[in-house]
Order: sequence, then C-alpha cells, then structure tokens
Amino acid sequence: MTDIRNIVILTGAGVSAESGIDTFRDAGGLWEQHKVEDVATPEGFARDPDLVLRFYDMRREAIQTKQPNAAHDALARLDAEWDGELLIVTQNVDDLHERAGAGRVLHMHGTHLQAWCTACDRRLPWTGPMIDRPACPACGARSLRPDVVWFGEMPYGMERIQAALRQADLFVSIGTSGAVYPAAGFVQDARAMRVRTLELNLEASMGSRWFHESRHGPATRIVPQWVDELLAG
Repeated sequence: MTDIRNIVILTGAGVSAESGIDTFRDAGGLWEQHKVEDVATPEGFARDPDLVLRFYDMRREAIQTKQPNAAHDALARLDAEWDGELLIVTQNVDDLHERAGAGRVLHMHGTHLQAWCTACDRRLPWTGPMIDRPACPACGARSLRPDVVWFGEMPYGMERIQAALRQADLFVSIGTSGAVYPAAGFVQDARAMRVRTLELNLEASMGSRWFHESRHGPATRIVPQWVDELLAG
C-alpha cells in the first residue's frame, strides 16, 4: 500500500456498538422505542420539545459513561502515526474517537456534547441536561437544543468532506449500514473519482457492492488488524 498517502475514513454506529452505544435504529424504524420522526426531526422538536430534550438528556448522560474500544484506539493510533492526509468523518454523535486520542475528526451529524443556541447561533460544549431550558452562556436566551443533525437538516462539513475525497487515495467505510444519505453515497463519489475503496463492517452493508474490497467481522477485531497492516506498509 505504498501508493496510499491521503485517506478518508467514514465511521458509523458499528464502531461504537461494542462500547455499549446502541446503533441508530432497529428494523422497525424505532430508536430506543421511540419513532424516529418524534425524536430526530425538527418537526418532532417543535411538536413536543420536552420529549426530545428528555430523550437527548438521557443519551448525553449515558454516552459519558462509555469508553472507547479497540477500534477507536486503532484509529487514534493511525491518526497519530499517519504522515499523509487523514480525515475521520463520523456519523456518530459520541466523543469516543476524541477520547481515544484522535484529532482529525469531523462530526457530520453533530455531537451530543454540544448545545446549539438557536437565538445567537453559538455552539457550546455541553454535558448537562437541557430539559429545564437553561440559559445560553453566550447570550442568555433559553433557546438551546442538541447540536445534532436531525432528518431533514444539512449535515455538517460537506464541502470539507468532498474536498478530502477529491484528494484521497483510499476511502474506508467502517461500521456503517449504507442506508443513511448523504454518507451512504460517499463510496460512489469515491469510485467516480477513481479512489480505492474498502469496507470494514460486521456484515455486508446495503452499499457493499460499490467497494473494491469488503472485510467482515467485529470492529474491535478487523479495524486494529487493518491499521496494523496499513502502518506496516
């Protein structure tokens, strides 16, 4: 793999599942027994903000009790040792990549550990509850919401992601279902730009046919194996 210098990695729920963080939703379209449209859309928030804030308060609290696993650790090692360009684009809203030590991370779906003030448009670190409508530390308005991208909202960093893909020699998708766009389309974008593509997933995803190579198994096993192989060069 001596011809690989610039890498874009997409990570999804499968990377954090072995840390005890639930995958996004089950086959019935439910997310922890809630309809996705009730807790993960702007319309749901407008309709019942208490339900949404309580739901995210619980998840924010739970995420802070979880720990990075061997897959997070391996990607952090890659980030530390890879001297080419690297961008870890994550669909996950936990902070386990960062807690493992990775720095070149882009949260395209936002993060549980930030609040967004819709009054002053500031995004602020946040670890506590929002259900009691705390004041924004920046402007004082009681207009905070989770800084998480809901269905119907534009993911963060799309221009940066596309620019990284254009410069990439390798695109790797780890622990993703291949069902949520626009992330599910990154492999097709990469193929159109003649970028080598690799899938690391528990099982074949909905987009497996687009990858040059797919490796299946638990992320805590196959991600460290791949990183070791890549760094051994």
